[in-house]
Amino acid sequence: MSMRKLFLTFFGTGLSPVYPRLIAMLVALVSGVAILYTMGMETLFMLALAVSLIGIFEINQYQRAQNIEAFNDYKDEDGTIVIDKAAGIWFSLLIPYTTALSLSYPYALELSVVFSFASFWFFDHRKPSTIGWIARNVIGGLGVMGSAILSGFAGGFLTIILLMGIGKL
Repeated sequence: MSMRKLFLTFFGTGLSPVYPRLIAMLVALVSGVAILYTMGMETLFMLALAVSLIGIFEINQYQRAQNIEAFNDYKDEDGTIVIDKAAGIWFSLLIPYTTALSLSYPYALELSVVFSFASFWFFDHRKPSTIGWIARNVIGGLGVMGSAILSGFAGGFLTIILLMGIGKL
């Protein structure tokens, strides 16, 4: 397997015969939490940013190398490109992290991880509003990565709202 394919499939998780996108999201969640708790949010942010930028370029290169028409997030030809899910999950974990640290109720950090995953999955799967427009109309790496990154940001902000709501109970 080439390094490009290894990167785009998020270390082969996109090649899983069952639910490759979900498997990639779970692996990204576990690795993101490990990085966040051991190396800090600055490291995870830089990694998510680097993966996002490199992902845009590599998806475009992959499309050219495979001689396939540029696709968007709705027309991912083989469904194995899941690096966008990793970047989206990581952004979704980052955004509510400081809010969860500042909350005084027990298990706020754990809830932020669960809510980040669930809300990212919701936005990435349903693709409402601008996320759906980007997924449908922007082709190439920017469309694939853009919709997942925006889903990550939306999921992160929804997680903050949920955490603050629980704090008010």
